[in-house]
Amino acid sequence: MSVTPLPEDQWDDAVDAALSRMLPADRRNPRAAGNALATMVRHPALTKAFLGFNVHLLFGSTLPARLREIAILRVAHQRGCEYEWHHHVRMGAEAGLTEDEIAAVQGAAAAADEFDRLLLRAVDELGEKSALSEETWAALGERLDERQRMDLVFTVGGYTTLAMAFNTFGVQVEH
Repeated sequence: MSVTPLPEDQWDDAVDAALSRMLPADRRNPRAAGNALATMVRHPALTKAFLGFNVHLLFGSTLPARLREIAILRVAHQRGCEYEWHHHVRMGAEAGLTEDEIAAVQGAAAAADEFDRLLLRAVDELGEKSALSEETWAALGERLDERQRMDLVFTVGGYTTLAMAFNTFGVQVEH
């Protein structure tokens, strides 16, 4: 099954409004928006609502960017989401992740940092049980405050939702 990007001749004011929370005006077009957003805008109201949440996860979260990207990459790996993986490898590198740290997210090697291993385990728990154990919640609390841990849970959930959508819709990586 595939949901293709919205054709350019169907981009209207509703599409523009849906993308306005995330993209500047010059990027609100099928080429600059990218395949994911160009596909999502087939449902402008849903896109607008989801992007409000996603903007928080990317730009307003209390979770440090490096940890956010480790969590998103683990979700992308778990869910086999090529689109999410491709884009967040770049974003992870921008947030300071090394090639070895990115490889560790895939399980190719154990993460060198103890807290990174804990974070990966937390993402796995959320993916498997839809909950963190009390032990994992407490261990995360040694470095993350309550809001940061809440942002982590919502980041994993939000990017799991995106991975399901991208995989189901067949969103292709831009080349």
